[in-house]
Amino acid sequence: MSRLSIPTTARLPSSLRVDPSNLVVIKSLNRLSRESLLALALDWLDEGTVANAAPYLRGGGSGGPDDEPADSDDLYPPCRTVAELQQLYADMQEQRGAKRDVVSRVLEGDWRHGLTLYQLAMVDFAYLDEHPASQKWTAYRILPLTHPTHDADDETLKVDDASLQIPRFHPSTFLQNLQDQVLPDVKAHYHFYRPSDCPVLMLRVFAIDSPYNSQLALSSAAATSYTSSRTVYLAFPDGAPNLYISKSQSAGASAHGESRSLQSLIVKGVPKALSRPRHRFTLQNSGLTSRNLDVLLDRRGPGRGNAAAGGWSIYANEKNKKSPLDSVLPSPPLSAASEHSRKRASPLTQQRREAKRAKLVAKGRFGDSAIVTDGKGVERLDVVIQDPYPSVNGVDVQVSDNEDGAPPAARRGPRRSLDAMLDEDGDGVADTPRQGPGSRWTPNVRITFQGTHVFAGIRQLVEAGIIDGERMPGWMTGEDGVTVGVVRHGRIKGNKGSGI
Repeated sequence: MSRLSIPTTARLPSSLRVDPSNLVVIKSLNRLSRESLLALALDWLDEGTVANAAPYLRGGGSGGPDDEPADSDDLYPPCRTVAELQQLYADMQEQRGAKRDVVSRVLEGDWRHGLTLYQLAMVDFAYLDEHPASQKWTAYRILPLTHPTHDADDETLKVDDASLQIPRFHPSTFLQNLQDQVLPDVKAHYHFYRPSDCPVLMLRVFAIDSPYNSQLALSSAAATSYTSSRTVYLAFPDGAPNLYISKSQSAGASAHGESRSLQSLIVKGVPKALSRPRHRFTLQNSGLTSRNLDVLLDRRGPGRGNAAAGGWSIYANEKNKKSPLDSVLPSPPLSAASEHSRKRASPLTQQRREAKRAKLVAKGRFGDSAIVTDGKGVERLDVVIQDPYPSVNGVDVQVSDNEDGAPPAARRGPRRSLDAMLDEDGDGVADTPRQGPGSRWTPNVRITFQGTHVFAGIRQLVEAGIIDGERMPGWMTGEDGVTVGVVRHGRIKGNKGSGI
Protein backbone atom coordinates (compact mmCIF):
# COMPACT_ATOMS: atom_id res chain seq x y z
CA MET A 1 0.00 0.00 0.00
CA SER A 2 1.40 3.36 -1.03
CA ARG A 3 2.04 6.00 1.56
CA LEU A 4 -0.28 8.96 1.90
CA SER A 5 1.21 12.19 0.51
CA ILE A 6 0.15 15.41 2.22
CA PRO A 7 0.82 18.88 0.81
CA THR A 8 3.43 20.70 2.87
CA THR A 9 5.50 23.86 2.83
CA ALA A 10 8.70 22.05 3.81
CA ARG A 11 11.60 21.73 1.39
CA LEU A 12 12.77 18.52 -0.22
CA PRO A 13 14.87 16.46 2.22
CA SER A 14 18.36 15.44 1.16
CA SER A 15 17.64 11.74 1.73
CA LEU A 16 15.11 11.43 -1.14
CA ARG A 17 16.40 9.11 -3.84
CA VAL A 18 16.25 9.35 -7.61
CA ASP A 19 16.08 6.14 -9.61
CA PRO A 20 19.53 5.20 -11.00
CA SER A 21 17.99 4.50 -14.41
CA ASN A 22 17.06 8.17 -14.79
CA LEU A 23 18.82 9.61 -17.84
CA VAL A 24 19.76 12.79 -15.97
CA VAL A 25 21.50 10.75 -13.25
CA ILE A 26 23.42 8.71 -15.80
CA LYS A 27 24.43 11.80 -17.73
CA SER A 28 25.55 13.62 -14.58
CA LEU A 29 27.90 10.81 -13.58
CA ASN A 30 29.28 10.23 -17.08
CA ARG A 31 30.42 13.83 -17.48
CA LEU A 32 32.82 13.46 -14.53
CA SER A 33 36.31 12.02 -14.83
CA ARG A 34 37.24 8.69 -13.29
CA GLU A 35 39.35 10.35 -10.60
CA SER A 36 36.48 12.66 -9.61
CA LEU A 37 34.01 9.76 -9.46
CA LEU A 38 36.23 7.75 -7.14
CA ALA A 39 36.93 10.76 -4.91
CA LEU A 40 33.21 11.51 -4.85
CA ALA A 41 32.34 7.94 -3.83
CA LEU A 42 34.81 8.15 -0.94
CA ASP A 43 33.22 11.46 0.11
CA TRP A 44 29.80 9.78 0.14
CA LEU A 45 31.18 7.04 2.40
CA ASP A 46 32.68 9.53 4.84
CA GLU A 47 31.37 9.39 8.38
CA GLY A 48 29.85 12.86 8.17
CA THR A 49 27.98 12.33 4.89
CA VAL A 50 27.09 8.63 4.79
CA ALA A 51 23.74 9.31 6.49
CA ASN A 52 22.50 11.12 3.35
CA ALA A 53 24.34 8.78 0.93
CA ALA A 54 23.78 5.32 2.40
CA PRO A 55 25.08 2.56 0.09
CA TYR A 56 23.55 -0.84 -0.61
CA LEU A 57 25.06 -3.25 1.94
CA ARG A 58 24.60 -6.94 2.71
CA GLY A 59 23.85 -7.94 6.27
CA GLY A 60 21.18 -5.35 7.16
CA GLY A 61 21.11 -1.61 7.48
CA SER A 62 21.77 1.15 4.97
CA GLY A 63 19.16 -0.12 2.53
CA GLY A 64 20.67 -3.58 2.06
CA PRO A 65 18.97 -6.97 2.51
CA ASP A 66 18.94 -8.40 6.00
CA ASP A 67 20.92 -11.65 6.36
CA GLU A 68 20.52 -12.37 2.67
CA PRO A 69 23.14 -14.67 1.16
CA ALA A 70 25.29 -13.32 -1.62
CA ASP A 71 24.00 -13.93 -5.13
CA SER A 72 26.55 -15.68 -7.26
CA ASP A 73 25.11 -14.12 -10.40
CA ASP A 74 25.41 -10.59 -9.00
CA LEU A 75 27.92 -8.62 -11.05
CA TYR A 76 28.71 -6.37 -8.09
CA PRO A 77 28.19 -8.31 -4.83
CA PRO A 78 27.31 -5.89 -2.01
CA CYS A 79 29.80 -5.33 0.78
CA ARG A 80 28.99 -5.96 4.42
CA THR A 81 30.24 -2.69 5.95
CA VAL A 82 30.98 0.87 4.91
CA ALA A 83 34.64 0.42 5.86
CA GLU A 84 34.92 -2.50 3.44
CA LEU A 85 33.38 -0.39 0.68
CA GLN A 86 35.77 2.46 1.46
CA GLN A 87 38.74 0.15 1.08
CA LEU A 88 37.36 -1.11 -2.23
CA TYR A 89 37.17 2.38 -3.74
CA ALA A 90 40.54 3.32 -2.27
CA ASP A 91 42.04 0.29 -4.03
CA MET A 92 40.35 1.34 -7.28
CA GLN A 93 42.14 4.70 -7.02
CA GLU A 94 45.48 2.87 -7.02
CA GLN A 95 44.51 0.81 -10.04
CA ARG A 96 43.97 1.75 -13.65
CA GLY A 97 40.62 1.28 -15.35
CA ALA A 98 37.81 2.81 -17.38
CA LYS A 99 35.36 5.41 -16.17
CA ARG A 100 32.35 3.40 -17.34
CA ASP A 101 33.29 0.62 -14.90
CA VAL A 102 33.08 3.06 -12.00
CA VAL A 103 29.74 4.47 -13.22
CA SER A 104 28.38 0.95 -13.66
CA ARG A 105 29.43 -0.08 -10.16
CA VAL A 106 27.84 3.02 -8.61
CA LEU A 107 24.50 2.74 -10.43
CA GLU A 108 24.17 -1.06 -10.64
CA GLY A 109 26.03 -2.08 -7.51
CA ASP A 110 26.69 0.02 -4.44
CA TRP A 111 23.87 2.55 -5.00
CA ARG A 112 21.49 0.39 -7.02
CA HIS A 113 18.55 1.60 -4.90
CA GLY A 114 19.06 5.19 -6.13
CA LEU A 115 21.11 8.33 -5.57
CA THR A 116 19.89 10.87 -3.06
CA LEU A 117 19.39 14.54 -3.79
CA TYR A 118 22.40 15.17 -1.56
CA GLN A 119 24.58 12.96 -3.77
CA LEU A 120 23.34 14.56 -6.99
CA ALA A 121 24.14 18.00 -5.58
CA MET A 122 27.68 16.85 -4.83
CA VAL A 123 27.94 15.48 -8.39
CA ASP A 124 26.97 18.87 -9.84
CA PHE A 125 29.50 20.72 -7.69
CA ALA A 126 32.22 18.21 -8.58
CA TYR A 127 31.54 18.94 -12.24
CA LEU A 128 31.65 22.68 -11.51
CA ASP A 129 35.08 22.21 -9.91
CA GLU A 130 36.33 20.35 -12.98
CA HIS A 131 34.77 22.82 -15.44
CA PRO A 132 34.68 26.29 -13.83
CA ALA A 133 33.37 27.85 -17.07
CA SER A 134 30.34 25.53 -17.31
CA GLN A 135 27.99 28.10 -15.76
CA LYS A 136 27.17 31.60 -16.94
CA TRP A 137 26.96 34.04 -14.04
CA THR A 138 25.29 37.42 -13.70
CA ALA A 139 26.36 39.80 -10.94
CA TYR A 140 23.71 41.52 -8.82
CA ARG A 141 24.20 44.26 -6.27
CA ILE A 142 22.49 44.01 -2.86
CA LEU A 143 21.28 47.52 -2.02
CA PRO A 144 19.34 48.84 0.99
CA LEU A 145 15.89 50.39 0.59
CA THR A 146 14.44 53.43 2.26
CA HIS A 147 12.37 52.96 5.40
CA PRO A 148 8.63 52.76 4.73
CA THR A 149 6.37 55.38 6.23
CA HIS A 150 3.46 54.48 8.49
CA ASP A 151 0.79 56.34 6.50
CA ALA A 152 1.46 54.64 3.14
CA ASP A 153 0.77 50.92 2.87
CA ASP A 154 1.32 50.67 -0.89
CA GLU A 155 4.40 52.87 -0.93
CA THR A 156 7.08 51.97 -3.49
CA LEU A 157 10.40 51.79 -1.69
CA LYS A 158 13.44 53.30 -3.38
CA VAL A 159 17.13 52.56 -3.08
CA ASP A 160 18.75 54.43 -0.21
CA ASP A 161 21.96 55.71 -1.81
CA ALA A 162 23.13 57.37 1.41
CA SER A 163 22.90 54.20 3.52
CA LEU A 164 25.97 52.04 4.10
CA GLN A 165 24.01 49.18 5.60
CA ILE A 166 24.73 45.63 4.42
CA PRO A 167 22.68 42.49 5.14
CA ARG A 168 23.62 39.89 7.69
CA PHE A 169 23.95 36.44 6.18
CA HIS A 170 23.46 33.24 8.13
CA PRO A 171 22.99 30.12 5.96
CA SER A 172 20.31 28.32 8.00
CA THR A 173 18.28 31.46 8.65
CA PHE A 174 18.58 32.48 5.01
CA LEU A 175 17.26 29.11 3.82
CA GLN A 176 14.29 29.29 6.17
CA ASN A 177 13.37 32.74 4.91
CA LEU A 178 13.95 31.76 1.28
CA GLN A 179 11.71 28.71 1.65
CA ASP A 180 8.90 31.00 2.82
CA GLN A 181 9.11 32.86 -0.50
CA VAL A 182 8.75 29.70 -2.62
CA LEU A 183 5.32 29.07 -4.10
CA PRO A 184 3.20 26.39 -2.34
CA ASP A 185 3.11 24.18 -5.44
CA VAL A 186 6.91 24.22 -5.84
CA LYS A 187 9.32 22.18 -3.76
CA ALA A 188 13.04 22.93 -3.66
CA HIS A 189 16.22 21.27 -2.44
CA TYR A 190 19.12 23.40 -1.20
CA HIS A 191 22.78 22.51 -0.87
CA PHE A 192 25.66 24.76 0.23
CA TYR A 193 29.21 24.29 -1.01
CA ARG A 194 32.46 26.23 -0.65
CA PRO A 195 35.10 25.78 -3.38
CA SER A 196 38.67 25.38 -2.20
CA ASP A 197 40.15 27.91 -4.64
CA CYS A 198 37.44 30.60 -4.76
CA PRO A 199 36.34 32.91 -1.89
CA VAL A 200 32.60 32.35 -2.43
CA LEU A 201 29.85 30.34 -0.77
CA MET A 202 27.70 28.59 -3.37
CA LEU A 203 24.08 27.54 -3.01
CA ARG A 204 22.47 25.04 -5.38
CA VAL A 205 18.68 25.32 -5.70
CA PHE A 206 16.82 22.47 -7.38
CA ALA A 207 13.02 22.79 -7.73
CA ILE A 208 10.18 20.56 -8.91
CA ASP A 209 6.54 21.36 -9.59
CA SER A 210 4.80 19.47 -6.82
CA PRO A 211 3.04 20.39 -3.54
CA TYR A 212 4.50 17.26 -1.89
CA ASN A 213 7.99 16.52 -0.64
CA SER A 214 7.68 12.73 -0.55
CA GLN A 215 9.46 10.03 -2.51
CA LEU A 216 6.35 9.49 -4.64
CA ALA A 217 6.28 13.14 -5.70
CA LEU A 218 9.96 13.04 -6.64
CA SER A 219 9.54 9.79 -8.60
CA SER A 220 6.63 11.14 -10.62
CA ALA A 221 8.38 14.43 -11.30
CA ALA A 222 11.82 13.01 -12.04
CA ALA A 223 10.91 11.82 -15.52
CA THR A 224 9.74 15.26 -16.68
CA SER A 225 11.02 17.92 -14.30
CA TYR A 226 14.44 16.67 -13.27
CA THR A 227 16.48 18.63 -15.80
CA SER A 228 19.25 21.18 -15.59
CA SER A 229 16.71 23.93 -16.29
CA ARG A 230 15.32 23.35 -12.79
CA THR A 231 18.66 24.06 -11.13
CA VAL A 232 20.01 27.50 -10.27
CA TYR A 233 23.28 28.33 -8.52
CA LEU A 234 23.84 31.29 -6.22
CA ALA A 235 27.33 32.47 -5.22
CA PHE A 236 27.83 34.76 -2.23
CA PRO A 237 31.29 36.41 -2.34
CA ASP A 238 33.09 36.89 0.95
CA GLY A 239 32.94 40.43 2.31
CA ALA A 240 31.02 42.00 -0.59
CA PRO A 241 27.36 43.13 -0.87
CA ASN A 242 26.95 41.32 -4.18
CA LEU A 243 25.39 38.12 -5.44
CA TYR A 244 26.11 36.00 -8.52
CA ILE A 245 23.25 33.98 -10.05
CA SER A 246 23.74 31.39 -12.77
CA LYS A 247 21.84 31.10 -16.03
CA SER A 248 20.65 27.78 -17.36
CA GLN A 249 22.39 26.45 -20.46
CA SER A 250 19.48 24.19 -21.49
CA ALA A 251 18.30 24.28 -25.07
CA GLY A 252 14.67 24.52 -26.07
CA ALA A 253 11.90 27.00 -25.49
CA SER A 254 10.25 25.07 -22.63
CA ALA A 255 13.53 24.59 -20.75
CA HIS A 256 14.42 28.25 -21.21
CA GLY A 257 11.02 29.30 -19.93
CA GLU A 258 11.30 27.07 -16.85
CA SER A 259 14.78 28.36 -16.09
CA ARG A 260 13.78 31.98 -16.51
CA SER A 261 10.74 31.63 -14.24
CA LEU A 262 12.85 29.88 -11.59
CA GLN A 263 15.55 32.53 -11.86
CA SER A 264 12.95 35.28 -11.57
CA LEU A 265 11.59 33.58 -8.45
CA ILE A 266 15.08 33.50 -6.96
CA VAL A 267 15.79 37.15 -7.81
CA LYS A 268 12.57 38.20 -6.09
CA GLY A 269 12.93 35.87 -3.12
CA VAL A 270 16.59 36.42 -2.19
CA PRO A 271 16.28 40.10 -1.11
CA LYS A 272 13.21 39.23 0.97
CA ALA A 273 15.14 36.42 2.62
CA LEU A 274 17.99 38.81 3.42
CA SER A 275 15.68 41.54 4.73
CA ARG A 276 14.72 42.06 8.35
CA PRO A 277 12.16 44.30 10.04
CA ARG A 278 13.07 47.93 9.27
CA HIS A 279 15.99 46.72 7.14
CA ARG A 280 14.95 45.86 3.60
CA PHE A 281 17.13 45.13 0.59
CA THR A 282 16.77 44.68 -3.16
CA LEU A 283 18.77 43.12 -5.99
CA GLN A 284 19.89 45.19 -8.97
CA ASN A 285 21.45 43.78 -12.11
CA SER A 286 24.95 45.20 -12.48
CA GLY A 287 25.12 44.47 -16.22
CA LEU A 288 28.12 42.14 -15.80
CA THR A 289 27.78 38.58 -17.15
CA SER A 290 30.59 36.06 -17.58
CA ARG A 291 31.49 32.41 -17.25
CA ASN A 292 34.60 33.36 -15.31
CA LEU A 293 34.00 33.80 -11.58
CA ASP A 294 37.37 35.52 -11.19
CA VAL A 295 36.10 38.39 -13.36
CA LEU A 296 33.03 38.84 -11.18
CA LEU A 297 35.15 38.73 -8.03
CA ASP A 298 37.49 41.33 -9.51
CA ARG A 299 34.74 43.69 -10.73
CA ARG A 300 31.97 42.96 -8.20
CA GLY A 301 33.82 41.54 -5.25
CA PRO A 302 35.52 42.63 -2.02
CA GLY A 303 38.71 43.89 -3.66
CA ARG A 304 39.78 47.32 -4.86
CA GLY A 305 39.05 46.55 -8.48
CA ASN A 306 35.31 47.34 -8.26
CA ALA A 307 35.81 50.99 -9.16
CA ALA A 308 39.27 50.72 -10.72
CA ALA A 309 39.04 48.97 -14.07
CA GLY A 310 40.71 49.80 -17.35
CA GLY A 311 43.38 52.47 -16.98
CA TRP A 312 42.45 52.97 -13.32
CA SER A 313 43.62 49.45 -12.49
CA ILE A 314 47.09 50.73 -11.57
CA TYR A 315 45.56 52.14 -8.38
CA ALA A 316 43.99 48.77 -7.48
CA ASN A 317 47.33 46.94 -7.54
CA GLU A 318 48.06 45.76 -4.01
CA LYS A 319 51.81 45.56 -4.72
CA ASN A 320 52.39 49.12 -5.94
CA LYS A 321 50.01 50.86 -3.50
CA LYS A 322 49.60 53.79 -5.85
CA SER A 323 47.08 56.55 -5.28
CA PRO A 324 45.66 59.22 -7.63
CA LEU A 325 46.80 61.77 -5.06
CA ASP A 326 50.47 60.82 -5.43
CA SER A 327 52.54 63.52 -7.13
CA VAL A 328 54.13 62.45 -10.40
CA LEU A 329 57.43 64.31 -10.91
CA PRO A 330 59.84 63.94 -13.86
CA SER A 331 63.29 62.50 -13.33
CA PRO A 332 66.11 65.02 -12.61
CA PRO A 333 68.05 66.09 -15.72
CA LEU A 334 71.29 64.43 -14.60
CA SER A 335 69.81 61.29 -13.09
CA ALA A 336 70.96 57.82 -14.03
CA ALA A 337 67.67 57.11 -15.80
CA SER A 338 68.04 60.11 -18.08
CA GLU A 339 71.69 59.26 -18.84
CA HIS A 340 70.69 55.70 -19.71
CA SER A 341 67.94 56.92 -22.01
CA ARG A 342 70.44 59.05 -23.97
CA LYS A 343 72.67 56.06 -24.76
CA ARG A 344 71.07 54.60 -27.87
CA ALA A 345 72.82 52.64 -30.53
CA SER A 346 70.71 54.15 -33.33
CA PRO A 347 67.70 56.47 -33.58
CA LEU A 348 64.28 54.89 -33.81
CA THR A 349 62.64 54.64 -37.19
CA GLN A 350 59.21 56.10 -37.83
CA GLN A 351 57.62 52.64 -37.75
CA ARG A 352 59.27 51.68 -34.48
CA ARG A 353 58.40 55.04 -32.97
CA GLU A 354 54.73 54.55 -33.85
CA ALA A 355 54.74 51.01 -32.48
CA LYS A 356 56.29 52.19 -29.23
CA ARG A 357 53.78 55.01 -28.92
CA ALA A 358 50.90 52.58 -29.54
CA LYS A 359 52.10 50.37 -26.68
CA LEU A 360 52.42 53.37 -24.38
CA VAL A 361 48.89 54.46 -25.28
CA ALA A 362 47.58 50.95 -24.59
CA LYS A 363 49.39 50.95 -21.25
CA GLY A 364 47.79 54.28 -20.35
CA ARG A 365 44.29 53.25 -21.43
CA PHE A 366 44.26 49.73 -19.96
CA GLY A 367 46.77 49.97 -17.11
CA ASP A 368 47.37 46.60 -15.49
CA SER A 369 44.15 45.07 -16.83
CA ALA A 370 43.26 43.23 -20.06
CA ILE A 371 46.31 40.94 -20.00
CA VAL A 372 45.88 37.68 -21.92
CA THR A 373 47.32 35.59 -19.07
CA ASP A 374 45.58 37.33 -16.15
CA GLY A 375 42.76 34.75 -15.99
CA LYS A 376 40.06 37.46 -15.93
CA GLY A 377 38.73 37.19 -19.44
CA VAL A 378 35.24 38.31 -20.45
CA GLU A 379 33.80 36.22 -23.29
CA ARG A 380 31.25 38.64 -24.73
CA LEU A 381 30.48 42.37 -24.83
CA ASP A 382 27.16 43.57 -26.31
CA VAL A 383 26.60 47.26 -26.91
CA VAL A 384 23.73 49.20 -28.49
CA ILE A 385 24.65 52.67 -29.77
CA GLN A 386 21.75 55.13 -29.58
CA ASP A 387 23.58 58.33 -30.52
CA PRO A 388 22.12 60.42 -33.37
CA TYR A 389 23.94 60.34 -36.68
CA PRO A 390 26.70 62.99 -36.72
CA SER A 391 26.23 66.17 -38.68
CA VAL A 392 27.35 66.27 -42.32
CA ASN A 393 28.95 69.61 -43.23
CA GLY A 394 27.20 71.19 -40.25
CA VAL A 395 23.75 69.88 -41.26
CA ASP A 396 21.91 67.32 -39.12
CA VAL A 397 20.44 64.27 -40.83
CA GLN A 398 16.68 64.42 -40.22
CA VAL A 399 14.07 61.67 -40.20
CA SER A 400 12.05 61.80 -43.43
CA ASP A 401 8.29 62.40 -43.35
CA ASN A 402 7.48 59.09 -45.04
CA GLU A 403 8.91 57.14 -42.10
CA ASP A 404 6.26 58.69 -39.82
CA GLY A 405 8.07 57.71 -36.65
CA ALA A 406 7.98 54.02 -37.44
CA PRO A 407 10.76 51.89 -35.98
CA PRO A 408 13.46 50.56 -38.30
CA ALA A 409 12.70 47.50 -40.37
CA ALA A 410 15.10 45.42 -38.30
CA ARG A 411 12.86 45.97 -35.28
CA ARG A 412 9.78 44.57 -36.98
CA GLY A 413 11.19 41.05 -37.14
CA PRO A 414 11.84 38.61 -34.31
CA ARG A 415 13.62 39.99 -31.28
CA ARG A 416 17.36 39.60 -31.39
CA SER A 417 19.33 37.93 -28.66
CA LEU A 418 20.76 41.26 -27.51
CA ASP A 419 17.26 42.67 -27.01
CA ALA A 420 16.39 39.69 -24.87
CA MET A 421 19.54 40.19 -22.79
CA LEU A 422 18.78 43.87 -22.26
CA ASP A 423 15.20 43.16 -21.21
CA GLU A 424 16.08 40.22 -19.00
CA ASP A 425 14.53 40.03 -15.54
CA GLY A 426 12.55 43.17 -16.24
CA ASP A 427 15.65 45.32 -15.84
CA GLY A 428 16.29 45.96 -19.50
CA VAL A 429 17.20 49.18 -21.18
CA ALA A 430 14.50 51.11 -22.96
CA ASP A 431 14.20 50.49 -26.67
CA THR A 432 15.28 53.03 -29.22
CA PRO A 433 12.99 56.07 -28.84
CA ARG A 434 10.50 56.70 -31.60
CA GLN A 435 11.82 59.06 -34.20
CA GLY A 436 9.22 61.50 -35.43
CA PRO A 437 9.47 63.56 -38.63
CA GLY A 438 11.98 66.37 -38.27
CA SER A 439 14.03 64.77 -35.48
CA ARG A 440 17.65 63.73 -35.86
CA TRP A 441 18.08 60.29 -37.38
CA THR A 442 19.42 57.64 -35.00
CA PRO A 443 20.60 54.46 -36.75
CA ASN A 444 20.12 51.09 -35.11
CA VAL A 445 23.74 50.05 -34.44
CA ARG A 446 24.61 46.99 -32.39
CA ILE A 447 28.19 45.92 -31.66
CA THR A 448 29.22 42.53 -30.28
CA PHE A 449 32.75 41.60 -29.24
CA GLN A 450 33.23 37.88 -28.66
CA GLY A 451 36.24 35.78 -27.74
CA THR A 452 38.11 34.16 -24.88
CA HIS A 453 39.28 37.54 -23.52
CA VAL A 454 37.49 40.44 -25.20
CA PHE A 455 39.31 43.36 -23.60
CA ALA A 456 42.72 41.70 -23.97
CA GLY A 457 41.97 41.39 -27.69
CA ILE A 458 41.05 45.08 -27.91
CA ARG A 459 44.27 45.96 -26.12
CA GLN A 460 46.29 43.92 -28.63
CA LEU A 461 44.54 45.77 -31.46
CA VAL A 462 45.53 49.08 -29.86
CA GLU A 463 49.13 47.93 -29.49
CA ALA A 464 49.15 46.88 -33.14
CA GLY A 465 47.90 50.31 -34.21
CA ILE A 466 44.65 48.98 -35.68
CA ILE A 467 42.50 50.83 -33.11
CA ASP A 468 43.31 54.44 -32.24
CA GLY A 469 43.83 54.21 -28.49
CA GLU A 470 43.68 57.96 -28.00
CA ARG A 471 40.21 58.35 -29.53
CA MET A 472 38.84 55.03 -28.30
CA PRO A 473 35.87 55.40 -25.89
CA GLY A 474 36.34 54.34 -22.29
CA TRP A 475 33.78 51.53 -22.40
CA MET A 476 36.05 49.63 -24.83
CA THR A 477 38.68 49.36 -22.08
CA GLY A 478 36.28 47.68 -19.65
CA GLU A 479 36.54 50.48 -17.10
CA ASP A 480 32.72 50.57 -16.69
CA GLY A 481 32.63 46.95 -15.58
CA VAL A 482 29.63 45.89 -17.71
CA THR A 483 29.16 43.40 -20.52
CA VAL A 484 25.74 44.61 -21.73
CA GLY A 485 24.88 48.27 -22.12
CA VAL A 486 23.64 51.17 -24.22
CA VAL A 487 25.83 54.02 -25.43
CA ARG A 488 24.22 57.45 -25.31
CA HIS A 489 26.17 60.66 -25.92
CA GLY A 490 29.38 58.66 -26.15
CA ARG A 491 29.07 57.07 -22.70
CA ILE A 492 27.82 53.62 -21.84
CA LYS A 493 24.83 53.05 -19.62
CA GLY A 494 24.11 49.65 -18.11
CA ASN A 495 20.78 48.01 -17.59
CA LYS A 496 18.17 49.88 -15.59
CA GLY A 497 19.19 49.71 -11.97
CA SER A 498 22.83 48.88 -12.62
CA GLY A 499 23.88 52.19 -11.11
CA ILE A 500 25.93 53.29 -14.14
